[in-house]
Amino acid sequence: MTLLTDIDTRSRAIFKSLVETYLETGQPVGSRTLSRATGLDLSAATIRNVMSDLAAIGLLDSPHASAGRMPTEEGLRLFVDGLMEVGAPTPEERAALEEEAGSEGHAQGLLDRAASQLSGLTQTASLVLTSKYDRPLRQVSFVPLDKARALMVLVDDAGDVENRLISVPEGLPATSLIQAANFLNAQMSGRTLTEASASVLREIDEKRGQLDELTTDLVRQGIADLAKRPGGGPQLIVKGQSKLLAAAGDDLERVQRLFDELERQQGIVDLLNAAKEGEGVRIFIGSENPLFSLSGSSVVTAPYRDKDRNIIGVIGVVGPTRLNYARVIPLVDYTADVVSRLVR
Repeated sequence: MTLLTDIDTRSRAIFKSLVETYLETGQPVGSRTLSRATGLDLSAATIRNVMSDLAAIGLLDSPHASAGRMPTEEGLRLFVDGLMEVGAPTPEERAALEEEAGSEGHAQGLLDRAASQLSGLTQTASLVLTSKYDRPLRQVSFVPLDKARALMVLVDDAGDVENRLISVPEGLPATSLIQAANFLNAQMSGRTLTEASASVLREIDEKRGQLDELTTDLVRQGIADLAKRPGGGPQLIVKGQSKLLAAAGDDLERVQRLFDELERQQGIVDLLNAAKEGEGVRIFIGSENPLFSLSGSSVVTAPYRDKDRNIIGVIGVVGPTRLNYARVIPLVDYTADVVSRLVR
């Protein structure tokens, strides 16, 4: 692995200029272009020699013998870690993200809106991993569907709604559904499922005479179902895949591979879960992550947190390795900050 200290000052300047030009144009960069861009007053022949040396140590590559040079994945990593000048979102970009996200409230809607806006600003596909974690409940209700089934509807304190299908005894009267919901709301409102489950079961035993047998069975079944699936699995949101096509140019095969990789949702969930291990923005370039090794794509992620500063999810973008990292990184970071402030 080449370190920044392994190359001299002149080579660093040429390398930095080459990568910046490549990220802007998406095309291999020639020595004549760099001789005009670096401001180092170097001849094209001198720059060509430096580029050859940088290619020999694995930082540059050339798609064709007569073409210019482009950074390898190792070269991009060196640039991102040591040479890139990261900017900040413009006031207009900040305003757009905050306006689109809205205000505190329904977490699912907030994440959808933030992901869509991030995709639009970066012209990439955006990814959000959100945990279905144990939030305090606001309301429980039962909706009869047919003679043997009912829908248990859970509304948490963020306004998110979860529906669970349960079996009920045939002929169960509507009054039992209402009574069971009233009992659960009295015991569980404002408390998490974990906090309330054990005490609800104790309450049933202590007040056995206050609930009829069918209602008691319904309450027990509801608690058992909640205990069996206390929070569900993580949810994945993907927005803006069409942006990848727009940016593909003639490289449609790579984008098709990326679409195929996005279909493997468990792989993306694993990737985003790995991103939770970092405190801030994490960048995965090309084959650094096996999931995107075929399409040669990059992922930029940042965790978002709840009001207690616990990491509860990850937001990010995926696109070609030719991302405008200096612009994308602060946008992802700021979006995660906006979501952290608003998710409740």
